[in-house]
Amino acid sequence: MARIGKRLRAIRENVDRNRTYTVEEAAKIIKENARAKFDETIEVAVNLGVDPRHADQMVRGVVALPNGTGRTVRVAVFARDPKAEEARQAGADIVGAEDLVEKIQGGFMDFDRVIATPDMMPLVGRLGKILGPRNLMPNPKVGTVTPNVAQAVKDAKGGSVQFRVEKAGIVHAGVGKASFSEQQIAENVRAFIDAVAKAKPSGAKGTYIKKISVSSTMGPGVRIEPSSVSV
Repeated sequence: MARIGKRLRAIRENVDRNRTYTVEEAAKIIKENARAKFDETIEVAVNLGVDPRHADQMVRGVVALPNGTGRTVRVAVFARDPKAEEARQAGADIVGAEDLVEKIQGGFMDFDRVIATPDMMPLVGRLGKILGPRNLMPNPKVGTVTPNVAQAVKDAKGGSVQFRVEKAGIVHAGVGKASFSEQQIAENVRAFIDAVAKAKPSGAKGTYIKKISVSSTMGPGVRIEPSSVSV
């Protein structure tokens, strides 16, 4: 069994693991205990009452965080001609078509988000086995397959976060940095949970949002009372 260091042990003592907190209380605790020498990422995990093995219980979506994510998002765009130029002017890091397919097939993965115009999807489909497992495959449901590539790039660069439920029924995402104010952290957490709530699938039965936990990269999880979040 791994030993817990003095720093983490001291931090855990500041968190009552037998109670739940409001979003604002959790934001305060997380920020006060983010003591690493780097700007820790604030992460949210939501345990849902769904079974994603069933198509009518799949949960996925995208949310524009009010205060951004605090990280630089590298965007790759599949587009041609005028749309390719629109993507470049909007700030896309790499733009291409067949040439970009070849680069990715050759091992190039220096990007965090992939956007494509609808006409490019037959081409992008060749990369399904590479992009799919990494949750990078463009999808119209989350706005990454769109003729408006300029806006999609701006949204990605500006702090939009994609989410998708995992096999265990958990949705998680990074929603900020420890350097954010308590208010900014709380606002981003609320926005993320609200988006997950609105993405409730038709097949979900019983309690949809079961548990919510917030943590920093090196800190302990802080449980949030679901009823304290306006959803």
